[in-house]
Amino acid sequence: MAGGIGSRFWPLSTPEFPKQFIDILGCGRSLIQLTVDRFSGICPEENLWVVTNRSYVDIVRKQIPGIPSQHILAEPAARNTAPCIAWACWSIRQEDPEANVVVTPSDAVVMNPDEFRRVIGGALDFTAGHNFIVTVGIKPNRPETGYGYVKAVAVENMSEIKAVEAFKEKPDLETAKAYLKDGNYLWNAGIFVWNIKTITDSLCRYKPGLAQDMEWMLSTGNVDEIFPKCEKISIDYAVMEPAAADGKVFTYPADFGWSDLGNWQSLHEKLAKDAGNNAAVGNVSLYECKDCVVHTEDARKVVLQGLEGYIVSEKNGQLLVCKRSEEQRIKEFSAN
Repeated sequence: MAGGIGSRFWPLSTPEFPKQFIDILGCGRSLIQLTVDRFSGICPEENLWVVTNRSYVDIVRKQIPGIPSQHILAEPAARNTAPCIAWACWSIRQEDPEANVVVTPSDAVVMNPDEFRRVIGGALDFTAGHNFIVTVGIKPNRPETGYGYVKAVAVENMSEIKAVEAFKEKPDLETAKAYLKDGNYLWNAGIFVWNIKTITDSLCRYKPGLAQDMEWMLSTGNVDEIFPKCEKISIDYAVMEPAAADGKVFTYPADFGWSDLGNWQSLHEKLAKDAGNNAAVGNVSLYECKDCVVHTEDARKVVLQGLEGYIVSEKNGQLLVCKRSEEQRIKEFSAN
């Protein structure tokens, strides 16, 4: 899934060139390229599918040259994750009705790709032989209020995979602390594994209108007329929650250094820090600075002195200097 606009990372990320296509970690690879890289050995590039905004098709082709052009699905309108995933899975079914599928965002970070491959391999083995859905759950290391949670319960004769009792919305801090102490709650990473029959049957059961839209759209090829009219709903509400209530959803608890990289705070956490707890990408020199995150890869040289707790970012002649404590206002700043 590669259709987001990444507005919280302005000016680094813009609607014309959003964060999934940017080398945000300063490692020489964009987030979507890193996503492809960690599926090495699991899925060949010719089996990859990308659902993205129509405006980003050429960027996808350039950054993932090995993907077949017919596997890039260009959304004419943003309709949330359920129509996005449904379109991909109905399309995959036309090529391989026995396919086993992993759905993943293109803009998350995984710091331990070997462990990621182990977990995904285990989940694929499970879904290949069962008509169940697996969601990857991240073992929490702090009381995080920015993620949804999965409540997991042990299943007899299963060593790692657990049943999902319920999905939980983003909690307040006290609830997040209680989840962490309980030990049975995992972060919902939005990474799903299933076989094609399971997901198409599930959508037919829980969202028959959306399933019918997919049948009509693929039989007629009329994406421009049908897709924008699909119900705008997340896969969590459309399938995961009702399927969990029916006992059809399992989770694979994982610890592979995952982050959804949703804001500057999460980027600061993932980058290397200097003695002053500053994280920087680009040719940056810091003097008497503390707790800053700086991303200026396009600038020839950046020198900062005396800043504490700031975000500094420059891209294409646009400059942001903002207190880290005010980063929730970046959308407001970029709109002016």
